[in-house]
Amino acid sequence: MANGGIIGPIKVVCTPATKVTTFTSSGNLALHNCQVTTAPEILVVAGGGGGASNTGNGQGGGGAGGYRTATCVPITNGMSVTVGGGGAGGSAPGNNSGSTGNNSVFSCTTSAGGGYGANEANGGNGGSGGGGGSNPPGPQTGGTGNTPPVSPPQGNNGGSGYNAGIAGGGGGGGATSAGGNTPSSGAPGGTGGAGTANDITGSSVTYAGGGGGGSSYGSAGTGGSGGAGGGGDGSGGHPGSPSSGDAGTNNTGGGGGGASYGGAGGSGGSGVVIVKQLVPKCASGRWTLNEHFDQVKNSEWITRANASLNYLVVAGGGAGGSKYYGGGGGAGGYRASGFGPSPLRGSALSLGPGNYTVTVGAGGAAGADTQGAIGGSGSASILGCITSTGGGGGGSSEGSGSPVGTGNTCQSSGSTGGSGGGGGGSGPTPGAPRATVPGAAGNTPPQDPSQGNPGGAGISNGPPLFGAAGGGGGATAAGSNASNGTGGNGGAGAPNTILGPDTNYAGGGGGGNYAPTSASSGGAGGGGAGGTGPNGSAAAGAGTANTGGGGGGRGGDGGVGAAGGSGIVVVRVPSAFVLSGSPTPARTLSTHPGGDKIAKFTASGTLTINGA
Repeated sequence: MANGGIIGPIKVVCTPATKVTTFTSSGNLALHNCQVTTAPEILVVAGGGGGASNTGNGQGGGGAGGYRTATCVPITNGMSVTVGGGGAGGSAPGNNSGSTGNNSVFSCTTSAGGGYGANEANGGNGGSGGGGGSNPPGPQTGGTGNTPPVSPPQGNNGGSGYNAGIAGGGGGGGATSAGGNTPSSGAPGGTGGAGTANDITGSSVTYAGGGGGGSSYGSAGTGGSGGAGGGGDGSGGHPGSPSSGDAGTNNTGGGGGGASYGGAGGSGGSGVVIVKQLVPKCASGRWTLNEHFDQVKNSEWITRANASLNYLVVAGGGAGGSKYYGGGGGAGGYRASGFGPSPLRGSALSLGPGNYTVTVGAGGAAGADTQGAIGGSGSASILGCITSTGGGGGGSSEGSGSPVGTGNTCQSSGSTGGSGGGGGGSGPTPGAPRATVPGAAGNTPPQDPSQGNPGGAGISNGPPLFGAAGGGGGATAAGSNASNGTGGNGGAGAPNTILGPDTNYAGGGGGGNYAPTSASSGGAGGGGAGGTGPNGSAAAGAGTANTGGGGGGRGGDGGVGAAGGSGIVVVRVPSAFVLSGSPTPARTLSTHPGGDKIAKFTASGTLTINGA
């Protein structure tokens, strides 16, 4: 009944609570609270690898699916969830390896399928490695776990089968431990590696156990036991009584057990994805007009819109190496969506209104003024699930008369990173042949698209030529190799127009040289020039701040390489959204002529996204 006043909308008072959604097959996430844009915790387990079959000796158990967790994960309504199936076991009759499990994926977290158990061969690589088979020639090693490499590791290596005589196969690796080896002829199959317990559901459950290896046909009933976390037992068959390996348990990522005489390998267990969401428990009432007004004024009213956010995330560059011939520092990892070269473009992020931590990596510090001192690596820059790795430091060397070799007492390669540092050089050594020191690898850990390139190689020469160091890698090119006493140039960075003007980022530092020749150049994108000349007559140049450029390597006698440049984080959203952030000295706000909103962070801080 009308009373002449205005009745406000329903008021909801909420207290914190959580809801856990478990995906046992692929699907799409449904949000249970439209105001929440991050999940406090997720678990992603891939499918386990299948065990091997055999008509004689025991064979390898399957490796567990990769086990990974993450916190503060950005989430959106309807986002895709992939749950990997287990790999098939080797078929019987016959001598067949199992199949690798399938990946599980949620947001930016991918867990790799478990490696296959092998038949008379090395086990397959994967989240955890599969067990090796038995029988010569050998040894039949287990597969490598944590493939591709992630930190923390997603799994462990598989066990080895015995390489002579009649014996069982190696156990598949698990999330916590490696698979067991088969130590001798006539021994049973190796045990599967143990999985890891997790209580994300409210109860402790163990996931990602490796499959046990199958026994030799002379050891009936002694197949290797599967690892805790769903690993299947290996079989213990014998002539006239073939038996198959047990399957890994579904939705645990357990590896399948290996078979013995005449049996089939067990299939790997399927994976699982579990997402914990904040879901407040609420009681209703009515808003007053003043409360309604304050909610709108303070931009606290519920909004369902997510921003399609383009980004530029560049890590800090590595420092150049110290005396005498320092390699150039590698550029900080370069990751971007749009506004840059098409081969390097990642997908835009979908982020809802809220606060997000932004980390801007520092440039690497120069190493000590000592022979063999590698430049410091840069620090990572982070926006949500996008992490760019700091550039690797440049390598170094000893002076003339030192033995030709590698390591911190002679020539040394640089450090791996977003882009790798250049290899160090060495002075003339009477009677020594020319030698090279490779630069360090870029795109470490691996990203797709690639975040950087390797450093160039350094060289040493016998008289009369002097050695020189390689250039650091850049976002679009490897560092150049040193040549005839001249340091290698730093690898080129990448252009990007996210701020409007075309600007280069993530260039590698130039390598140093002793001979009084021209200095090497840093790569376009803030890379510092290499030093040159006796006594460092031309000093190495530092990487440019907020470009992720690598520092130049030291040239000449004593002294240190130059520091790497700090990184940068830039976000750009459509005009309907409002950006802010703190602290204010660390970020600047602008509006592109086309209307997009831009926030540039030159130091770590907090990004705030509000709806229109």
